[in-house]
Formats: sequence, C-alpha cells, structure tokens
Amino acid sequence: MWTLTSRKHVSDNPRDAPSVPPRLRVLLMGKAQDCTKLCTKNLTAQDATDAKRFIREDYKVEWIVDNLPGAVVYVTTDSKVRSYVAGFPLGKYDPETDKAYINNHVNIKILYETKVEDPKDRLIVGFEIYPVSYKGDGCPQTIDHEKQEVENQKTTVKYTYSVKWEESNSVTWQNRWDTYLVTTDPQIHWYSIINSIIIMLFLTAMVAIIMLRTLNKDIASYNDEEFKEEQEDATGWKLVHGDVFRPPKHHSMLAPVLGSGVQITMMTIATMFFAIFGILNPSYRGGLISFALFLFVLSGAFAGYYSARLYKVFKGASWQRNAVNTALIVPGFLFSLVFILNLFVWSQHSSSAIPFGTFFALVLMWFGISLPLVFIGAYFGNRKKVIEHPVRTNQIPRQIPDQVWYLKPVVSIMVGGLMPFAVIFIELFFILKFIWQDQFYYMFGFLGLVFVILVITCIEITVVITITTGGGARSSFPGRPPCTSTCNRWPFLDLPLHRLSLPFDDCTNPTLTFPINSYSVFYYTTRLRITGFVPGLIYFVNSFLACFAYGLCTGTLGFFATYWFMRKIYAAIKVRGGILRM
Repeated sequence: MWTLTSRKHVSDNPRDAPSVPPRLRVLLMGKAQDCTKLCTKNLTAQDATDAKRFIREDYKVEWIVDNLPGAVVYVTTDSKVRSYVAGFPLGKYDPETDKAYINNHVNIKILYETKVEDPKDRLIVGFEIYPVSYKGDGCPQTIDHEKQEVENQKTTVKYTYSVKWEESNSVTWQNRWDTYLVTTDPQIHWYSIINSIIIMLFLTAMVAIIMLRTLNKDIASYNDEEFKEEQEDATGWKLVHGDVFRPPKHHSMLAPVLGSGVQITMMTIATMFFAIFGILNPSYRGGLISFALFLFVLSGAFAGYYSARLYKVFKGASWQRNAVNTALIVPGFLFSLVFILNLFVWSQHSSSAIPFGTFFALVLMWFGISLPLVFIGAYFGNRKKVIEHPVRTNQIPRQIPDQVWYLKPVVSIMVGGLMPFAVIFIELFFILKFIWQDQFYYMFGFLGLVFVILVITCIEITVVITITTGGGARSSFPGRPPCTSTCNRWPFLDLPLHRLSLPFDDCTNPTLTFPINSYSVFYYTTRLRITGFVPGLIYFVNSFLACFAYGLCTGTLGFFATYWFMRKIYAAIKVRGGILRM
C-alpha cells in the first residue's frame, strides 16, 4: 500500500483528490478515518514462510508522506526525549515460542501546522505510525486482543488502517526534521573527540622532539665547517641527498593518482562544509550523494593542476597524456566497480538498482565536464614554473643494503596505519550504524572535528615514519642501522616503485585501510544480519570504495606534507659545492 497526500490539498471533497490507480489509497487533508479495510490477502505456504523469516530478521516497512518517512515514536526513560525512528517493523517475533505475528493494522497519525496568514493552508510536519497485529473482524479496540500469526502454512490476513489528523503547536515546517535527528547520547561523540585529540597531541609531541632535538642537531653538525672532513663518511639523511628526490620509475602512474587524490579531498572538504552549515539535510533525499558527485566533477580542475605540476617535476614528456590518465584511471576504476555491482543488483530486480539513464548521465558528466576541467587545470599547471629541489640528484644511484625486518615498509606502514584508525574508529562505528541500519546520519559537526584531527594525525604520522624509517634519516637515531633508502623511491619513501604501482606511504598505502577493512568485516559479522550473496557483495564493495577514497584522500595529504617537509630540511644543510637552498 502506498499512501499519497498533497501539502496544498485542503479540501474534504473526495472529488478533489488527485487521480490515482484504484489499488492506491489517498489521504485527504484533515479527514480522519476511524477504521478502514484495505484488503484481504491469502498467503500461500511459501509466502507465510517468507513473511515469518522477514519478521524474524527485523525487516521494516517504509512509507513516505510529503517527503517525511513514516516513523515509530520512542521516548527515553531518563530524559523523556521524544524521537522518531524511520520505518516500522513488519511484525514481532517471539524467540521463546518461535512464533511470528505480522502487523496487519496501522494507526496513522499525521501532524500538521496551520499557517497564520491563511488558515486554509496547512503543512504536514509529522508522520507517526503505530503498527498492531490483530486477528479478527474490524479493528482492534483494546490492548489485550488476539494477534495475527503467520506460520509455515496457508494463512489469510486482513489489512486495515485508521487515520488521525492532529494540529501541532510545537513542531513547525522549519524544524519538522528535528524529531528524526534527536541525539540521545551526545557524550560518546565528545569522548571520541577527546580520544582523537589525545592521539594527535601524542604525535605532535613526537614530531616536536624529532624537529627540536634530532634534526636540529644533525643540521648543526652537517653545517659545522670544523667537522666537514669527518662528515665525508657519515651516514644519515644527508648522505642520500643525491638520491632522495630521484623521480620514480612509474611516475606516469603516481601523478594521476595524486591528482585524483586532490580531487577527492576537495570534494570531501566542500561536501562536509555544506553539510555542517545545514545546506545538505535529510529532507533532500539522495542530495548528499548527488551533491558530492557534482563537486567531484567540478574538482577535476584541481586534479589536473596538481597532477601536471608533479608530472613536470618528474620530467614527464607529455602533459596531455598525463591529463588523460588523471581523468580516466581512478574515475574509470570507480565507475567500473559501481557498474559491475549494479549488474548484480539488476539481476535481483531490486528497486535500488541505478537506472541506465543515470549511468548515461554520469558518463556525460565525466566526459563532458570533468575531462575538460582536468585539461584546463593541467594546462595552467604545466605553465607554472617547475618545483625546484634544494639538492641535485646524482646520475648514478647509490647502492643501499637491505634493512632489518622491523624497519621494512610493510611493518612500519601497518603500525603507522593504526594511528589514523584510532582517531576515527568511534565515529566510524556510528557512520556504519546509520548507513547500514537505515538511519539518518546528521552529526556533521562532530564528523568535521574528527576529520580535521585525522588530517593532522596523518600528516604527523607520515613525517614521523619518514624520519625514522625513510629517506636515510634512520641513521640519525642511536641504535639504528645504516641508511637503507633506495634510489627508486619517491620521494624518500621506503616503497620501491618497481614492486608497487602506487608510491604509498603510511597514509597512502592500501595497508592503511587494512584496519578499516578488518573493522568492516567485524561489523558485518557481529552487528548485521545480511543473508545472500548479492547483499553481502553490496556491503563489501561499498566498504572497499569508501576505504579506497579514504586512502587516496589522507594519502594525498600525507604525501604533499612530507614532500614539503623534506624539501625544507634538505634546504637547511650544506653539501660540497656550496649551500643549496630553495
């Protein structure tokens, strides 16, 4: 059954109701209905078995009136706060007796606001549903009545409903969504913020110690003219100054990926900004994803600009080809995954499948707007002066011995990836809860604070790991083995590009998303009851897409921050032949 209404329809005459098919029911504004028979459904044994399974698995029914979802009312026992939970249960299951009772009667209560300027103009501000399971003729009149059970056999179910209209003096059109978005326990989000701040301060202290003690001491020692001859055989990050900025082997892959990382980062920041200030809200159904896609397309200019600048640093030969790679590689990968996933959803005849017309519109936006913007950004980026490095790169790469196991890239990256996860894991729980349990996520203020702390944490952990294990700086620390940086690593990162197509550090490496992927698997097995191959595929593919975007976003920020940091510290030292500065 679909319930239809019009916000502007104020007549009590049924002839004024909009024309709808006979099987649909129309709610007339202000007209109450005490007990109305909807239909009688003869369920087969298979239908009854499926209904019992749906009730046991807590399936919900979703209705919408004037863009407001039908909701069940809950009142907290401690604070007496009244809140809505969208959707109502299909029925109730008793695990002790293994019996399922279907809700075949609903009491619909619609709240409306009367405009002061025109009393005939009434606006819907609330849609409450009170489901009841009832077996018998008519509608339930008392609380103690026989319930309609569904068993594994043929069953006849009578569906009825009643409608009540009530004028609201407290809820208005402007704040009608507030009841859906009531925060029952905001303290846990503040605990998440405090937890994140403590981790960030810990990393800040580590960076400060490295900067104030180790690096300053090394720079002073390297620039000391009295000990210049003794430094010829010294080890440390100064020793690899001729290899630290050597372009990577697969720079044609690195520049486009980082450009797409900038594009995703700009989209994320802009989307979160508009959501925090209430421009994006639940009343605009699907607005968040649509707006994010629009911002992603417009951010193509930033992707092309920064990709072209890095490509020029790498001494690339064709900036046009780099622009094409920037516009196609990452977006094409994401589009292909979504399209393949949608094929499985189409096979299930699901109403949530993306229509073919939508895919066609996305392709038009991709090639008609995003691709030209990438080329425009790449054109201006290529015209900019190339970024100069403070030290020259040697023609012959330095041979570096292997490092011990606990300083190898995978180990350091796995350890470093735990810090960003520790910052976001509490908020991540609520995001997964709201998304996969069909609730509204609206705490963008908390999310914005966590995002800022996450960015700072990723930058700091990248700098710490780069100094301690990358770029030859490890020999500056007591007890560390000699420098083990390699010539094919860009820049100063412990990942050989002949083995990896992406130069990921702790925030860009796929292993950063390993804790998040592991947590998504844990959440799937402990919090959700998803059955079937296609629903599980939808969950894991969407989780992978989110982790992929998260890795590109934080990884790009970590890369550029570390690139800037290494240019600064190498600009502060002297090498034979004079002072090399930016």
